[in-house]
Amino acid sequence: MSDAILGARVKAVFTTENGCYGAKRITAELKDQVDHDPVNHKRVARVMRSLKLFGYTKKRKVTTTVSDKTKTVFPDLVGRKFTADKPNQVYVGDITYLPIADGSNMYLATVIDCYS
Repeated sequence: MSDAILGARVKAVFTTENGCYGAKRITAELKDQVDHDPVNHKRVARVMRSLKLFGYTKKRKVTTTVSDKTKTVFPDLVGRKFTADKPNQVYVGDITYLPIADGSNMYLATVIDCYS
């Protein structure tokens, strides 16, 4: 019975906040109310799952390439053929972007000697 009462209170907070709050924020709102019982965020999450309530999660967008329309585009001299007849004939490179905690990106550039 207590999960049903908690579910009604969770649903009331969820609809008041337009479906944006997750389990931890709803738990904080329930603790701020005057007539609250001690409640754990894990229990609130379980009740939200049973009611099929999901908070809004903003996805972080990582921009890896910013194209400059004024710069010239270099021709593809390799022709998408990444094998060579002899060593030191064709060099190809790879750029890998790694996200950093402050939101910026670090890139690693590697050059690979291609031969068959």
